[in-house]
Amino acid sequence: MAATDHIGFIVAAYAAAAVVVGMLIAWVAVDYRAQRRNLADLELRGITRRSASARTEAALEQVKEQA
Repeated sequence: MAATDHIGFIVAAYAAAAVVVGMLIAWVAVDYRAQRRNLADLELRGITRRSASARTEAALEQVKEQA
């Protein structure tokens, strides 16, 4: 039994793994952007995290420009 007998399966397995990893990376990137937009929207409405320091007017203007 030579390794070349199963080369199709090996290539397909690596291709499927690459596609799955690529999709996971894309999903994380899209979700990251969505979460950043949600956080920016909350900050624009004045809702902040309890652990965050108070924002200055200049910082709020900068957030508004980025959105």
